[in-house]
This record gives sequence, C-alpha cells and structure tokens, in this order.
Amino acid sequence: MSDMEIRIRPVGVVRSPFRTRRDAPAQGRFSREESEIHIFPEYLDAVDGLELFSHIFVLYWQHLAERNVLRVVPRGKKKKRGVFSTRAPARPNPVGLCLVELLECGEILRVRGLDALDGSPVIDIKPYYEDIDSPGF
Repeated sequence: MSDMEIRIRPVGVVRSPFRTRRDAPAQGRFSREESEIHIFPEYLDAVDGLELFSHIFVLYWQHLAERNVLRVVPRGKKKKRGVFSTRAPARPNPVGLCLVELLECGEILRVRGLDALDGSPVIDIKPYYEDIDSPGF
C-alpha cells in the first residue's frame, strides 16, 4: 500500500505577507494579518455559497517544508516527538490546516489568521461549523 500514488491539484494559491517560515506565526490564530487566496478560474464555481460562513478551514501544501523528517522538537519543548503529534510543517506530506476568518469572498478570498507562506498552493477549502468542528465534550 505504501507505493500508492495520490495526485492533488491545487485549487488556488496563497498571497501572504509571510515570505519565510521565520516570518510566519506559530499558529494562524496568533496573527491578525490578512492574506488572499487566489482561486484558479476552473474552480470559481466551487466558491459559491462560501460567503455564508464567517470562518473557513484552508488546507494548503507547505511547499517549502522538509519531507524527510519524522521526529521534531516542538516549539517551547525540549524532547523530540513524532511529527504526527505536532503541528510542525516538516512531515512526510506537508499539508497545512488553518482555521481563518473569511473577510471577503469572490475570485479572491480575503482572510485573516492564515499562517501559510506566500505562494503556498491551496488544496482545499471547507466551511467551519461550530456544532460539528468543536468536540463539545
């Protein structure tokens, strides 16, 4: 099964004030910076209805991340852990996930709180539903 190939096509690209990993916040929620997501023309129909939501999840490809790292020292910690127990960008498949505030919707989505670097390919966008996306335990 490990030789299975998965192909993902970007649906857009991030235009962000963050050029390097050092520029980006540890988590998007710690930033008030605004970014844009430029949706590719062939996916514009998929944006219809997104304006109904105040927050969205953005899944993006961390295109500058290392892919051969399996253990890291998380920020503020001293001991290495497996990357699956962290939010580190270095991982076998560097998919980023960020919950952002949707400020404007159209060919360009204007968002607040995205931690993606400029030029990051966007691979999916999903609406945030408070009742199903929070565990509520």
